[in-house]
Formats: sequence, structure tokens, C-alpha cells
Amino acid sequence: MSKETKSSSGVLQSLFAPLTIILAFIVAYLIFTRLLGNPVNFEGGNPKGHPLQGNLLGLMYKGGIIVPVLITIVITLLIFVAERWITLTRVKGRGRINVFVANLQQLLAEDKIEEAIVSCDKQKGSLANVMKAGLSRYRSLENDTELEKDQKITSMKQALEEATALELPGLSRNMVMLSTIASISVLIGLIGTVIGMIRAFAALAQSGAPDALALSTGISEALVNTAFGITGSTLAIIFFNMFSSRIDNYVFKIDEAGFSLTQTFATSIRK
Repeated sequence: MSKETKSSSGVLQSLFAPLTIILAFIVAYLIFTRLLGNPVNFEGGNPKGHPLQGNLLGLMYKGGIIVPVLITIVITLLIFVAERWITLTRVKGRGRINVFVANLQQLLAEDKIEEAIVSCDKQKGSLANVMKAGLSRYRSLENDTELEKDQKITSMKQALEEATALELPGLSRNMVMLSTIASISVLIGLIGTVIGMIRAFAALAQSGAPDALALSTGISEALVNTAFGITGSTLAIIFFNMFSSRIDNYVFKIDEAGFSLTQTFATSIRK
């Protein structure tokens, strides 16, 4: 990959998060105004009035201005979940990892280093990239007559560590977004809840008979924002833990395969 290509890829990755949030907000605003705020959801066709009996869309609209913010968070979450799912599926490469590792160990036992490198090229996963870096160093160190045995092993470990370090950012990229959403979704929902309750108590504090419309609007805003906030946070926590578990398992397999390669190399240079 050329430097220009890497630079372009890095720029796109840095812009992915802000562009996603902007796009999600635009979509959320359209959903809030065109779908939830559609006059057909309200009595008399007036969005400022009561929602129709049992009309959930109209009730959600009554959640107020915080609702599109929470919808933005949910849409952003779904986009990042899709991105993580696609990325983690791609880094696994082709075929089953256990089969690939077993095949690689067989080739190493038969001293077929070149065939093992070709197998890594075909697999095209992060683990394959790490193993390819180690295998490429394997043959050059094996033929090196100047370095001592310990130096060769250290060089092999270094090659594997450097290759692993290059793959890790791709595995954990955007995970911070999921953890952030898990935290702020509830907090923003609570802001909406507080605003709704303020309006509800303000309606009760008015002189004479309380304004039923203002009271119901305030309570609806409080409950709708609470529901949105909890939903977004719950989904974010579930997906964050799921992806974190997949990443940890995959990194463990990379480390395990690298250790196996190092041990095989250490055994081969005794001869």
C-alpha cells in the first residue's frame, strides 16, 4: 500500500465519526419532524395538541427537543455497530482461524516456509498478517550466520510484536464511541426527564385548575426521554461487551500463534 493510499485511508477514518454524527442528526431531525410530528398522529391534526389515543409516534414527539438528540445517538450507535461487525468479520480473514493455524503449524513442521507465507496471503486476516511478518523474518534469521541464537529469537519476537501493534488499532477502532454512547445516552435522557418534570410541576403550580395539557406534555417528555436514554445505553453496553470479547479472543489467538511460531523457530535453530 502506497503512502498516498495510507494517508487517504487515515483521513477517511478520522472523518468517519464526525460525518456519521452529522448524518445521524439530519436523519433524526427528519424522523422527529416528518414522522413523529406528522399531523395525522394528533387530535385535530395539530402537533401542539394531544396525540391520538394509543398513537406511539405522537407520544414520542411529545418528548420534546431532546428526542432528536437521543434518536441521533441511537442511529450513530447502529452505524458504529455495523462498522465494527463488518471490520471484525474482515480481520478474521477467509475460512476458520483454527483450521488456518493448524495448517500453518503443519507447514512449519515440514519446513515449508514459502508455502506458509502463500497460505497467509490467501487467508488475508490480521492473524495471517502477523504470521506472515514472522515467517518472512523466520527464513532470513535462519540463514543468518552472524547473530547468536538468543539474538535471533529476540528478533523474531520483535517482528511479531511490531506486526501485532500494527493490527491492534484496526481491531479496537471506534470502540471508544460505543463506550461513550453507553455513558452519555442515559445522561442526555435524564436531562430530558428533568426538563419534562420541570414543565409538569410548573403546570401544577399555576393558579386555579392545573393545565392538563401542559401537565401531560411534561410527563410525556420525561418518560419518553428516559426510555430513549435507557434504550441507547443498554444497546451500547451490550454491543461494546460483545465486540470487546471478540477482540480479546482474537488478540489471544494472535499471541498464541506468535508464541507457537517463536517456539518452532527456537527449536529449528538448535540444529
